[in-house]
Amino acid sequence: MGDSIGSRVEGTDVKKRPFSVAILGAGAAGLCTAIKLREAGIEDFTIFEKAASVGGTWRDNTYPGSGCDVPSMLYSYSFEPKPDWSRKFAPQPEIVEYFETVARKYRLLPNIRFNTEIVEARFDEEEGLWRIRSAAGEEFTANVLISGVGQLNRPANPKIEGLSDFKGIAFHSARWNHDVDLAGKRVGVIGNGASAIQFVPEIAPVAGKLTIFQRTPNWCVPKPDRPFREWEKKLYRSFPILARIQRWWTWLTLERNYLAFVQGSFFGKLFEKAALKEMETHIKDPELRKKLTPDYPAGCKRILLTNDWYPALARPNVEVETSHIARVTADAIVTEDGVSHPVDVIIYATGFESTDFLAPMKVVGRDNADLNDVWARGAEAHRGVAVAGFPNFFMLYGPNTNLGHNSIIFMIECQANYIVQCVSALRNSKLRYLDVRKEAMDSFNRDLQQDMQKTVWAAGCSSWYKTADGKVTNNWSSFTAKYWWQMRHPDFAEYALKGA
Repeated sequence: MGDSIGSRVEGTDVKKRPFSVAILGAGAAGLCTAIKLREAGIEDFTIFEKAASVGGTWRDNTYPGSGCDVPSMLYSYSFEPKPDWSRKFAPQPEIVEYFETVARKYRLLPNIRFNTEIVEARFDEEEGLWRIRSAAGEEFTANVLISGVGQLNRPANPKIEGLSDFKGIAFHSARWNHDVDLAGKRVGVIGNGASAIQFVPEIAPVAGKLTIFQRTPNWCVPKPDRPFREWEKKLYRSFPILARIQRWWTWLTLERNYLAFVQGSFFGKLFEKAALKEMETHIKDPELRKKLTPDYPAGCKRILLTNDWYPALARPNVEVETSHIARVTADAIVTEDGVSHPVDVIIYATGFESTDFLAPMKVVGRDNADLNDVWARGAEAHRGVAVAGFPNFFMLYGPNTNLGHNSIIFMIECQANYIVQCVSALRNSKLRYLDVRKEAMDSFNRDLQQDMQKTVWAAGCSSWYKTADGKVTNNWSSFTAKYWWQMRHPDFAEYALKGA
Protein backbone atom coordinates (compact mmCIF):
# COMPACT_ATOMS: atom_id res chain seq x y z
CA MET A 1 0.00 0.00 0.00
CA GLY A 2 2.73 2.44 -0.93
CA ASP A 3 4.88 3.93 1.81
CA SER A 4 4.37 2.43 5.28
CA ILE A 5 2.58 4.76 7.67
CA GLY A 6 3.77 3.24 10.92
CA SER A 7 6.99 5.23 11.20
CA ARG A 8 5.47 8.47 9.94
CA VAL A 9 2.77 9.11 12.55
CA GLU A 10 3.19 12.24 14.67
CA GLY A 11 1.97 11.69 18.23
CA THR A 12 1.68 8.44 20.14
CA ASP A 13 -1.32 8.88 22.43
CA VAL A 14 -3.52 6.44 20.59
CA LYS A 15 -7.07 6.16 21.96
CA LYS A 16 -9.87 3.87 21.04
CA ARG A 17 -12.84 5.82 19.73
CA PRO A 18 -15.69 5.26 17.26
CA PHE A 19 -14.78 5.72 13.62
CA SER A 20 -17.32 7.05 11.13
CA VAL A 21 -17.44 8.28 7.55
CA ALA A 22 -19.75 10.87 5.97
CA ILE A 23 -20.37 10.68 2.21
CA LEU A 24 -21.99 13.55 0.35
CA GLY A 25 -24.23 12.50 -2.51
CA ALA A 26 -25.96 9.25 -3.50
CA GLY A 27 -24.97 9.32 -7.15
CA ALA A 28 -22.51 7.09 -8.98
CA ALA A 29 -19.55 8.24 -6.88
CA GLY A 30 -21.18 8.10 -3.46
CA LEU A 31 -22.69 4.66 -3.99
CA CYS A 32 -19.42 3.23 -5.31
CA THR A 33 -17.49 4.58 -2.31
CA ALA A 34 -20.00 3.16 0.14
CA ILE A 35 -19.76 -0.27 -1.45
CA LYS A 36 -15.96 -0.20 -1.29
CA LEU A 37 -16.04 0.92 2.36
CA ARG A 38 -18.27 -2.01 3.22
CA GLU A 39 -15.96 -4.38 1.37
CA ALA A 40 -13.11 -3.04 3.52
CA GLY A 41 -15.09 -3.80 6.68
CA ILE A 42 -16.05 -0.19 7.40
CA GLU A 43 -19.75 -0.22 8.22
CA ASP A 44 -20.22 3.06 10.08
CA PHE A 45 -20.87 5.35 7.14
CA THR A 46 -23.73 7.68 6.24
CA ILE A 47 -24.59 9.00 2.79
CA PHE A 48 -26.15 12.46 2.93
CA GLU A 49 -28.37 13.02 -0.09
CA LYS A 50 -30.17 16.33 -0.67
CA ALA A 51 -32.88 14.72 -2.81
CA ALA A 52 -35.38 11.95 -2.07
CA SER A 53 -33.76 9.22 -4.15
CA VAL A 54 -30.44 7.99 -5.53
CA GLY A 55 -29.01 8.62 -8.98
CA GLY A 56 -27.38 12.04 -8.79
CA THR A 57 -27.27 13.93 -12.07
CA TRP A 58 -29.14 11.11 -13.81
CA ARG A 59 -32.02 11.48 -11.37
CA ASP A 60 -32.14 15.22 -12.03
CA ASN A 61 -31.80 15.32 -15.82
CA THR A 62 -35.16 13.99 -16.98
CA TYR A 63 -35.45 16.10 -20.12
CA PRO A 64 -36.76 14.37 -23.29
CA GLY A 65 -34.09 12.30 -24.97
CA SER A 66 -31.76 12.30 -21.95
CA GLY A 67 -29.17 9.57 -22.20
CA CYS A 68 -25.50 8.70 -21.92
CA ASP A 69 -22.78 9.36 -24.50
CA VAL A 70 -20.59 6.58 -23.06
CA PRO A 71 -21.40 3.01 -24.19
CA SER A 72 -23.66 1.21 -21.71
CA MET A 73 -21.27 -1.67 -21.09
CA LEU A 74 -18.72 0.79 -19.72
CA TYR A 75 -21.17 3.04 -17.91
CA SER A 76 -21.60 0.60 -15.04
CA TYR A 77 -19.41 -0.59 -12.19
CA SER A 78 -16.84 -3.24 -13.12
CA PHE A 79 -17.96 -5.25 -10.09
CA GLU A 80 -21.66 -4.97 -11.00
CA PRO A 81 -22.07 -5.44 -14.78
CA LYS A 82 -25.49 -5.23 -16.38
CA PRO A 83 -25.76 -7.77 -19.22
CA ASP A 84 -29.18 -6.67 -20.45
CA TRP A 85 -28.86 -2.98 -21.29
CA SER A 86 -31.57 -2.05 -23.77
CA ARG A 87 -29.28 -0.06 -26.06
CA LYS A 88 -25.63 0.52 -26.90
CA PHE A 89 -26.03 3.92 -25.22
CA ALA A 90 -28.42 3.76 -22.29
CA PRO A 91 -31.31 6.24 -21.84
CA GLN A 92 -31.64 8.19 -18.58
CA PRO A 93 -34.46 6.13 -16.98
CA GLU A 94 -32.48 2.91 -17.39
CA ILE A 95 -29.35 4.45 -15.84
CA VAL A 96 -31.32 5.64 -12.81
CA GLU A 97 -32.88 2.19 -12.49
CA TYR A 98 -29.37 0.68 -12.54
CA PHE A 99 -28.19 2.82 -9.63
CA GLU A 100 -31.41 2.14 -7.70
CA THR A 101 -30.85 -1.59 -8.19
CA VAL A 102 -27.25 -1.28 -7.01
CA ALA A 103 -28.30 0.63 -3.89
CA ARG A 104 -30.80 -2.08 -2.98
CA LYS A 105 -28.52 -5.03 -3.80
CA TYR A 106 -25.66 -3.71 -1.68
CA ARG A 107 -27.97 -2.77 1.22
CA LEU A 108 -27.09 0.92 1.09
CA LEU A 109 -30.55 2.42 1.59
CA PRO A 110 -30.46 2.15 5.42
CA ASN A 111 -27.22 4.17 5.35
CA ILE A 112 -28.67 7.03 3.30
CA ARG A 113 -30.21 10.14 4.86
CA PHE A 114 -32.43 11.43 2.07
CA ASN A 115 -33.65 15.04 1.88
CA THR A 116 -30.59 16.16 3.83
CA GLU A 117 -28.54 18.88 2.15
CA ILE A 118 -25.18 19.60 3.77
CA VAL A 119 -24.31 23.30 3.72
CA GLU A 120 -21.21 23.44 5.92
CA ALA A 121 -18.40 21.20 7.14
CA ARG A 122 -15.64 22.31 9.53
CA PHE A 123 -12.62 20.30 10.58
CA ASP A 124 -11.95 20.11 14.32
CA GLU A 125 -8.20 19.58 14.42
CA GLU A 126 -8.08 18.85 18.14
CA GLU A 127 -10.63 16.05 17.88
CA GLY A 128 -9.80 14.95 14.35
CA LEU A 129 -13.47 15.27 13.39
CA TRP A 130 -15.49 16.92 10.68
CA ARG A 131 -18.42 18.87 12.15
CA ILE A 132 -21.16 18.90 9.56
CA ARG A 133 -24.30 21.03 9.39
CA SER A 134 -27.38 20.50 7.20
CA ALA A 135 -29.65 23.12 5.65
CA ALA A 136 -32.21 22.21 8.31
CA GLY A 137 -29.72 23.00 11.08
CA GLU A 138 -28.96 19.41 12.03
CA GLU A 139 -25.41 18.73 13.18
CA PHE A 140 -23.34 15.61 12.60
CA THR A 141 -19.75 14.53 13.16
CA ALA A 142 -17.53 12.12 11.23
CA ASN A 143 -13.85 11.21 11.20
CA VAL A 144 -13.79 11.30 7.41
CA LEU A 145 -15.67 13.48 4.94
CA ILE A 146 -15.97 12.25 1.35
CA SER A 147 -17.59 14.34 -1.37
CA GLY A 148 -19.32 12.52 -4.18
CA VAL A 149 -21.28 15.51 -5.48
CA GLY A 150 -19.30 15.67 -8.70
CA GLN A 151 -18.97 18.46 -11.26
CA LEU A 152 -22.41 18.46 -12.87
CA ASN A 153 -24.95 18.99 -10.12
CA ARG A 154 -25.73 22.73 -9.96
CA PRO A 155 -27.45 24.17 -13.04
CA ALA A 156 -25.90 27.35 -14.43
CA ASN A 157 -28.68 29.86 -15.06
CA PRO A 158 -27.83 32.61 -17.53
CA LYS A 159 -27.44 36.19 -16.35
CA ILE A 160 -29.40 38.15 -18.96
CA GLU A 161 -31.04 41.52 -18.56
CA GLY A 162 -34.82 41.30 -18.24
CA LEU A 163 -35.17 37.59 -17.41
CA SER A 164 -37.33 38.49 -14.42
CA ASP A 165 -39.66 40.44 -16.74
CA PHE A 166 -40.52 37.40 -18.85
CA LYS A 167 -44.22 36.52 -18.50
CA GLY A 168 -44.02 33.11 -20.11
CA ILE A 169 -42.60 29.89 -18.70
CA ALA A 170 -38.85 29.44 -18.20
CA PHE A 171 -36.88 26.51 -16.81
CA HIS A 172 -33.45 24.85 -16.97
CA SER A 173 -33.06 21.60 -18.89
CA ALA A 174 -31.69 19.95 -15.73
CA ARG A 175 -34.95 20.86 -13.96
CA TRP A 176 -37.32 20.04 -16.79
CA ASN A 177 -40.91 21.15 -16.30
CA HIS A 178 -42.92 18.17 -17.51
CA ASP A 179 -46.21 19.99 -16.86
CA VAL A 180 -45.56 22.33 -19.79
CA ASP A 181 -47.11 21.28 -23.09
CA LEU A 182 -44.84 22.57 -25.85
CA ALA A 183 -47.23 21.68 -28.69
CA GLY A 184 -47.60 24.66 -30.98
CA LYS A 185 -45.59 26.92 -28.65
CA ARG A 186 -42.89 29.38 -29.64
CA VAL A 187 -39.87 27.98 -27.80
CA GLY A 188 -36.51 29.66 -27.27
CA VAL A 189 -33.58 27.44 -26.30
CA ILE A 190 -30.61 29.29 -24.84
CA GLY A 191 -27.56 27.12 -25.41
CA ASN A 192 -26.68 24.27 -27.73
CA GLY A 193 -24.52 21.88 -25.70
CA ALA A 194 -24.79 18.25 -24.62
CA SER A 195 -28.33 18.50 -23.24
CA ALA A 196 -29.71 20.60 -26.11
CA ILE A 197 -28.55 18.14 -28.76
CA GLN A 198 -30.62 15.48 -26.98
CA PHE A 199 -33.86 17.34 -26.20
CA VAL A 200 -34.10 19.64 -29.25
CA PRO A 201 -34.74 16.74 -31.67
CA GLU A 202 -37.46 15.52 -29.28
CA ILE A 203 -39.36 18.82 -29.01
CA ALA A 204 -38.76 20.18 -32.53
CA PRO A 205 -41.57 18.12 -34.13
CA VAL A 206 -44.18 19.43 -31.67
CA ALA A 207 -43.12 23.05 -31.18
CA GLY A 208 -44.73 25.68 -33.36
CA LYS A 209 -41.47 27.61 -33.71
CA LEU A 210 -38.15 26.65 -32.14
CA THR A 211 -35.32 29.17 -31.96
CA ILE A 212 -31.92 28.03 -30.73
CA PHE A 213 -29.70 30.83 -29.44
CA GLN A 214 -26.23 29.53 -30.16
CA ARG A 215 -23.14 31.04 -28.65
CA THR A 216 -20.56 28.67 -30.16
CA PRO A 217 -21.09 25.76 -32.59
CA ASN A 218 -20.07 22.25 -31.58
CA TRP A 219 -18.19 19.44 -33.23
CA CYS A 220 -20.80 16.67 -33.56
CA VAL A 221 -20.05 13.13 -34.71
CA PRO A 222 -22.40 10.20 -35.38
CA LYS A 223 -23.48 8.17 -32.36
CA PRO A 224 -23.11 4.41 -33.01
CA ASP A 225 -26.28 3.61 -31.12
CA ARG A 226 -28.81 0.83 -31.61
CA PRO A 227 -30.93 -1.50 -29.46
CA PHE A 228 -29.25 -4.65 -28.20
CA ARG A 229 -30.78 -7.72 -29.78
CA GLU A 230 -32.39 -10.30 -27.53
CA TRP A 231 -29.86 -12.93 -28.50
CA GLU A 232 -27.05 -10.57 -27.49
CA LYS A 233 -28.58 -10.01 -24.05
CA LYS A 234 -29.08 -13.75 -23.60
CA LEU A 235 -25.48 -14.40 -24.61
CA TYR A 236 -24.15 -11.84 -22.10
CA ARG A 237 -26.36 -13.27 -19.34
CA SER A 238 -25.32 -16.85 -20.07
CA PHE A 239 -21.61 -16.10 -20.50
CA PRO A 240 -20.60 -13.18 -18.23
CA ILE A 241 -17.03 -13.43 -19.47
CA LEU A 242 -18.23 -12.20 -22.87
CA ALA A 243 -19.77 -9.12 -21.28
CA ARG A 244 -16.51 -8.48 -19.44
CA ILE A 245 -14.48 -8.83 -22.64
CA GLN A 246 -16.88 -6.45 -24.39
CA ARG A 247 -16.48 -3.96 -21.54
CA TRP A 248 -12.71 -3.96 -21.71
CA TRP A 249 -12.69 -3.81 -25.50
CA THR A 250 -14.95 -0.75 -25.28
CA TRP A 251 -12.61 0.81 -22.72
CA LEU A 252 -9.59 0.16 -24.95
CA THR A 253 -11.34 1.62 -27.99
CA LEU A 254 -12.30 4.78 -26.14
CA GLU A 255 -8.85 5.02 -24.56
CA ARG A 256 -7.38 5.32 -28.04
CA ASN A 257 -9.59 8.36 -28.61
CA TYR A 258 -7.47 10.36 -26.18
CA LEU A 259 -5.05 10.80 -29.09
CA ALA A 260 -7.66 13.02 -30.74
CA PHE A 261 -7.25 15.53 -27.91
CA VAL A 262 -3.54 16.11 -28.49
CA GLN A 263 -3.11 19.43 -30.29
CA GLY A 264 -2.61 19.01 -34.03
CA SER A 265 -3.11 15.25 -33.93
CA PHE A 266 -4.11 13.11 -36.90
CA PHE A 267 -6.96 11.57 -34.86
CA GLY A 268 -8.32 15.02 -34.10
CA LYS A 269 -8.50 15.75 -37.82
CA LEU A 270 -10.41 12.49 -38.31
CA PHE A 271 -13.02 13.64 -35.79
CA GLU A 272 -13.35 16.95 -37.61
CA LYS A 273 -13.69 15.21 -40.97
CA ALA A 274 -16.42 12.88 -39.63
CA ALA A 275 -18.27 15.83 -38.09
CA LEU A 276 -18.18 17.90 -41.26
CA LYS A 277 -19.37 14.94 -43.33
CA GLU A 278 -22.28 14.40 -40.94
CA MET A 279 -23.24 18.06 -41.19
CA GLU A 280 -23.03 18.13 -44.98
CA THR A 281 -25.26 15.06 -45.17
CA HIS A 282 -28.13 16.78 -43.37
CA ILE A 283 -27.59 20.52 -43.71
CA LYS A 284 -27.97 21.74 -47.29
CA ASP A 285 -28.32 25.46 -46.56
CA PRO A 286 -24.82 27.01 -46.90
CA GLU A 287 -25.65 29.82 -44.48
CA LEU A 288 -26.75 27.35 -41.82
CA ARG A 289 -23.64 25.26 -42.42
CA LYS A 290 -21.53 28.34 -41.85
CA LYS A 291 -23.29 28.98 -38.53
CA LEU A 292 -22.73 25.39 -37.43
CA THR A 293 -19.04 25.08 -38.37
CA PRO A 294 -16.67 25.53 -35.39
CA ASP A 295 -13.58 27.71 -35.68
CA TYR A 296 -11.62 25.83 -32.99
CA PRO A 297 -10.02 22.36 -32.94
CA ALA A 298 -12.22 19.36 -32.21
CA GLY A 299 -12.18 18.52 -28.53
CA CYS A 300 -11.43 22.01 -27.20
CA LYS A 301 -15.08 21.96 -26.23
CA ARG A 302 -16.90 18.71 -25.61
CA ILE A 303 -17.33 16.57 -28.76
CA LEU A 304 -21.00 15.62 -29.02
CA LEU A 305 -22.39 12.30 -30.23
CA THR A 306 -25.70 12.56 -32.05
CA ASN A 307 -27.64 11.19 -35.01
CA ASP A 308 -30.59 13.56 -34.98
CA TRP A 309 -29.23 17.04 -34.11
CA TYR A 310 -28.57 18.16 -37.66
CA PRO A 311 -31.84 16.73 -39.05
CA ALA A 312 -33.67 18.66 -36.31
CA LEU A 313 -31.92 21.91 -37.24
CA ALA A 314 -32.89 21.41 -40.88
CA ARG A 315 -36.62 21.44 -40.03
CA PRO A 316 -38.58 24.43 -41.41
CA ASN A 317 -39.84 25.42 -37.93
CA VAL A 318 -36.33 25.52 -36.41
CA GLU A 319 -34.03 28.54 -36.53
CA VAL A 320 -30.44 28.91 -35.32
CA GLU A 321 -29.70 32.42 -34.08
CA THR A 322 -26.05 33.37 -33.65
CA SER A 323 -26.45 37.02 -32.69
CA HIS A 324 -25.86 37.33 -28.94
CA ILE A 325 -28.80 37.91 -26.62
CA ALA A 326 -29.13 41.52 -25.49
CA ARG A 327 -32.13 41.24 -23.17
CA VAL A 328 -35.40 39.47 -22.48
CA THR A 329 -38.76 41.21 -22.50
CA ALA A 330 -42.19 40.10 -21.30
CA ASP A 331 -42.73 37.96 -24.39
CA ALA A 332 -39.55 37.89 -26.44
CA ILE A 333 -35.79 37.44 -26.58
CA VAL A 334 -34.05 40.43 -28.16
CA THR A 335 -30.68 39.88 -29.81
CA GLU A 336 -27.87 42.40 -30.22
CA ASP A 337 -28.77 42.97 -33.87
CA GLY A 338 -32.03 44.49 -32.63
CA VAL A 339 -34.28 41.61 -33.71
CA SER A 340 -37.07 40.61 -31.31
CA HIS A 341 -37.82 36.86 -31.22
CA PRO A 342 -41.30 36.21 -29.71
CA VAL A 343 -41.31 33.22 -27.34
CA ASP A 344 -43.83 31.55 -25.06
CA VAL A 345 -41.31 29.27 -23.35
CA ILE A 346 -37.61 29.69 -22.61
CA ILE A 347 -35.46 26.64 -21.90
CA TYR A 348 -31.99 27.18 -20.46
CA ALA A 349 -29.59 24.63 -21.93
CA THR A 350 -26.71 26.41 -20.24
CA GLY A 351 -25.00 23.55 -18.46
CA PHE A 352 -23.69 23.53 -14.92
CA GLU A 353 -21.56 25.52 -12.49
CA SER A 354 -18.81 23.03 -13.21
CA THR A 355 -15.66 24.86 -12.10
CA ASP A 356 -17.02 25.86 -8.67
CA PHE A 357 -17.12 22.21 -7.55
CA LEU A 358 -18.34 22.13 -3.92
CA ALA A 359 -19.80 25.66 -3.85
CA PRO A 360 -22.04 26.95 -2.36
CA MET A 361 -21.26 24.46 0.42
CA LYS A 362 -18.75 25.85 2.91
CA VAL A 363 -15.83 23.56 3.71
CA VAL A 364 -13.38 24.80 6.34
CA GLY A 365 -10.12 23.00 7.07
CA ARG A 366 -7.10 23.62 9.28
CA ASP A 367 -6.31 27.19 10.40
CA ASN A 368 -9.86 28.18 9.48
CA ALA A 369 -9.07 27.93 5.74
CA ASP A 370 -12.18 28.13 3.53
CA LEU A 371 -11.94 25.83 0.51
CA ASN A 372 -13.72 28.37 -1.69
CA ASP A 373 -11.00 30.91 -0.86
CA VAL A 374 -8.22 28.38 -1.42
CA TRP A 375 -9.72 27.67 -4.84
CA ALA A 376 -10.32 31.32 -5.74
CA ARG A 377 -7.90 31.09 -8.71
CA GLY A 378 -9.15 27.69 -9.84
CA ALA A 379 -9.74 24.39 -8.07
CA GLU A 380 -6.95 21.87 -7.75
CA ALA A 381 -6.30 18.78 -5.69
CA HIS A 382 -3.76 16.02 -5.23
CA ARG A 383 -4.63 13.33 -7.76
CA GLY A 384 -8.07 14.91 -7.88
CA VAL A 385 -9.02 13.54 -4.45
CA ALA A 386 -7.28 15.43 -1.60
CA VAL A 387 -6.48 19.07 -0.76
CA ALA A 388 -3.64 20.22 1.49
CA GLY A 389 -4.92 21.78 4.70
CA PHE A 390 -8.17 19.78 4.63
CA PRO A 391 -7.38 16.58 6.56
CA ASN A 392 -9.51 13.47 6.28
CA PHE A 393 -11.34 15.05 3.35
CA PHE A 394 -11.55 13.32 -0.01
CA MET A 395 -13.37 13.89 -3.28
CA LEU A 396 -14.55 11.81 -6.19
CA TYR A 397 -14.94 13.38 -9.62
CA GLY A 398 -12.95 16.27 -8.22
CA PRO A 399 -10.65 18.75 -9.99
CA ASN A 400 -8.99 17.47 -13.17
CA THR A 401 -10.66 14.07 -13.20
CA ASN A 402 -13.30 14.64 -15.88
CA LEU A 403 -12.81 12.96 -19.25
CA GLY A 404 -13.39 13.80 -22.88
CA HIS A 405 -12.77 10.31 -24.21
CA ASN A 406 -13.71 7.56 -21.75
CA SER A 407 -16.03 6.61 -18.88
CA ILE A 408 -16.10 8.59 -15.64
CA ILE A 409 -17.19 5.38 -13.90
CA PHE A 410 -13.68 4.02 -14.52
CA MET A 411 -12.19 7.11 -12.87
CA ILE A 412 -14.61 6.91 -9.95
CA GLU A 413 -13.60 3.32 -9.22
CA CYS A 414 -9.93 4.31 -9.24
CA GLN A 415 -10.67 7.11 -6.79
CA ALA A 416 -12.89 5.00 -4.53
CA ASN A 417 -10.23 2.30 -4.21
CA TYR A 418 -7.55 4.89 -3.40
CA ILE A 419 -9.72 6.74 -0.88
CA VAL A 420 -10.82 3.58 0.90
CA GLN A 421 -7.17 2.59 1.37
CA CYS A 422 -6.55 5.98 2.99
CA VAL A 423 -9.61 5.61 5.20
CA SER A 424 -8.57 2.10 6.20
CA ALA A 425 -5.12 3.38 7.16
CA LEU A 426 -6.69 6.10 9.29
CA ARG A 427 -8.88 3.62 11.10
CA ASN A 428 -6.44 0.73 11.46
CA SER A 429 -3.56 2.93 12.65
CA LYS A 430 -5.89 4.95 14.88
CA LEU A 431 -4.75 8.23 13.38
CA ARG A 432 -6.33 11.55 14.24
CA TYR A 433 -5.91 12.75 10.71
CA LEU A 434 -4.16 12.36 7.40
CA ASP A 435 -3.38 15.54 5.40
CA VAL A 436 -1.75 15.63 1.97
CA ARG A 437 1.44 17.70 1.93
CA LYS A 438 1.22 20.92 -0.06
CA GLU A 439 4.50 20.26 -1.83
CA ALA A 440 3.17 16.91 -3.07
CA MET A 441 -0.07 18.49 -4.28
CA ASP A 442 1.76 21.36 -5.97
CA SER A 443 4.19 19.01 -7.71
CA PHE A 444 1.34 16.85 -9.00
CA ASN A 445 -0.54 19.87 -10.37
CA ARG A 446 2.53 21.41 -12.00
CA ASP A 447 3.08 18.20 -13.94
CA LEU A 448 -0.61 17.95 -14.78
CA GLN A 449 -0.89 21.51 -16.10
CA GLN A 450 2.31 21.03 -18.10
CA ASP A 451 0.78 17.97 -19.76
CA MET A 452 -2.45 19.92 -20.27
CA GLN A 453 -0.70 22.42 -22.54
CA LYS A 454 -0.25 19.66 -25.10
CA THR A 455 -4.00 19.09 -25.34
CA VAL A 456 -6.78 20.86 -27.23
CA TRP A 457 -8.45 21.67 -23.90
CA ALA A 458 -5.80 24.35 -23.42
CA ALA A 459 -6.58 25.86 -26.83
CA GLY A 460 -8.26 29.24 -27.16
CA CYS A 461 -11.96 28.31 -26.97
CA SER A 462 -14.05 28.79 -23.85
CA SER A 463 -15.61 25.69 -22.30
CA TRP A 464 -16.95 24.31 -19.05
CA TYR A 465 -13.59 22.56 -18.66
CA LYS A 466 -11.84 25.79 -17.65
CA THR A 467 -12.21 28.88 -15.51
CA ALA A 468 -12.86 32.36 -16.89
CA ASP A 469 -9.10 32.92 -16.63
CA GLY A 470 -8.41 29.93 -18.86
CA LYS A 471 -7.14 27.42 -16.30
CA VAL A 472 -8.31 23.88 -17.10
CA THR A 473 -9.67 22.64 -13.77
CA ASN A 474 -11.98 19.84 -14.87
CA ASN A 475 -10.23 17.46 -17.25
CA TRP A 476 -7.63 14.79 -16.73
CA SER A 477 -4.64 15.47 -18.96
CA SER A 478 -3.78 11.99 -20.20
CA PHE A 479 -4.93 8.40 -20.69
CA THR A 480 -7.14 6.84 -18.01
CA ALA A 481 -4.58 4.01 -17.80
CA LYS A 482 -2.06 6.53 -16.45
CA TYR A 483 -4.54 7.65 -13.80
CA TRP A 484 -5.28 4.05 -12.81
CA TRP A 485 -1.55 3.38 -12.42
CA GLN A 486 -1.08 6.41 -10.17
CA MET A 487 -4.12 5.56 -8.04
CA ARG A 488 -3.43 1.89 -7.35
CA HIS A 489 -2.08 2.63 -3.86
CA PRO A 490 -1.58 5.79 -1.80
CA ASP A 491 2.00 6.84 -1.14
CA PHE A 492 1.82 7.92 2.48
CA ALA A 493 5.09 9.80 2.14
CA GLU A 494 2.90 12.39 0.37
CA TYR A 495 0.82 12.85 3.54
CA ALA A 496 1.33 14.29 6.98
CA LEU A 497 0.00 11.80 9.50
CA LYS A 498 -1.15 12.81 12.98
CA GLY A 499 -1.60 10.25 15.76
CA ALA A 500 -4.67 10.19 17.97
